[in-house]
Amino acid sequence: MTPILIEAIPKIVLVLAALVAAAAYLVLLERRMAAWIQDRRGPNRVGIPMTKIRLWGLGQPIADGVKFIFKEQVTPAHVDKVLFLLAPILIFSAAMAIFAVIPFGSVLPAISEIDGQPIRLVVAPGVDVGMIYVFAVGSLAVYGVLLGSWASNNKYSLFGGLRSGAQLISYEIPLGLGLLGVVLASGSLRLDKIILDQAESGVWNAFTQPLGFLVFAVAALAEAGRLPFDLPEAEQELVGGYHTEYSGMKLMMYLVAEFLHMIAAAVLIVILFLGGWHFWGLTGSSEDIADASWWTAFVRVAVLMTKVMGMILFFMLARWSWPRFRFDQLMSVAWKVMLPWGIVHVAVVATWVEYGDRWAAAAGLPNKLLMAALGLATLVLCWFLTALADPTRTDNRPLREPVHVVQPPPAVPGDAPREEKPYESRR
Repeated sequence: MTPILIEAIPKIVLVLAALVAAAAYLVLLERRMAAWIQDRRGPNRVGIPMTKIRLWGLGQPIADGVKFIFKEQVTPAHVDKVLFLLAPILIFSAAMAIFAVIPFGSVLPAISEIDGQPIRLVVAPGVDVGMIYVFAVGSLAVYGVLLGSWASNNKYSLFGGLRSGAQLISYEIPLGLGLLGVVLASGSLRLDKIILDQAESGVWNAFTQPLGFLVFAVAALAEAGRLPFDLPEAEQELVGGYHTEYSGMKLMMYLVAEFLHMIAAAVLIVILFLGGWHFWGLTGSSEDIADASWWTAFVRVAVLMTKVMGMILFFMLARWSWPRFRFDQLMSVAWKVMLPWGIVHVAVVATWVEYGDRWAAAAGLPNKLLMAALGLATLVLCWFLTALADPTRTDNRPLREPVHVVQPPPAVPGDAPREEKPYESRR
């Protein structure tokens, strides 16, 4: 076996196992968080089988997984069987493949070198187009949803697929604009280089590009299909949405893929805007293999995982706290708010990359400090102008309102005949 395979195979096995286990236990965590928000207990009984040891319900994900595995694999007679089976495999594989270029830490010490090269904590190190790869593979998720909804030959599934296609394609545009500012500032598409740029400067991109951080975070939440953006599977309207006809292992692949997308969104937000593995005074700021140690490598992994867990907890809190958008509101946020904000963000960052050093030198201020002030001013200005252009409304009545019959006043003898308007809207 070549040194590349010797390094890659353990990484792949470890990442796949960790992701599946994380998805399973994040379901338990979300159920416990939902119970906490709704003032109830949540799952707390399933523990070691055939005993009274409950382990705070930690056996619940195992029980759920076993149930899915042994459920009858039903394929309805009216579906397109090939596409019906292919769709969950496609979306699950795409969700897993995203993590091939995502770094889970920095580098291991010199003693762990293979063929003279340091071991980097990423499955595929040195991919110069890492962010393009993430976007390309992540975009395949929409095909899994559309194929599943079309192959189901079910109107509820089809409506869910159409909603998902419109939503994912719409929010990919502001997602890319939010990312573009980071790429312009760091000058690289490699995720490890973006982290290193923030670590060496000591200033995270969330401080210098707050508008891009907000645009990217909202778009990533929408791309993950989480509340308040889960219109493709709104159970009050579409039964189960695009996976209405699915059950057993096929349904499990859809559900696990949804949690993997949430994990990927959280990891990307942390890497691009929250410094990745960097934390002041704790992790250092260099990737020099001569200065690396096992303790530093462990701390960097722990810092990255802590930040990712914080973002995931925020996603879960948002799901159980905020109501779902209407579909027209969902699309309005994408095209009327996020897209203009993303364009302004890219324009401001590009201008700063070109002229920022000169402006900072003329003002006698640090480059990053002046950039952070400019970024905050841009965010406040965009927020103010958006509120001015479309004031906040509290009227959430249905779009189609009941029509009331208005009786005309009695005619007065001698008056000219009036044009009758028997119907009048409530507005």
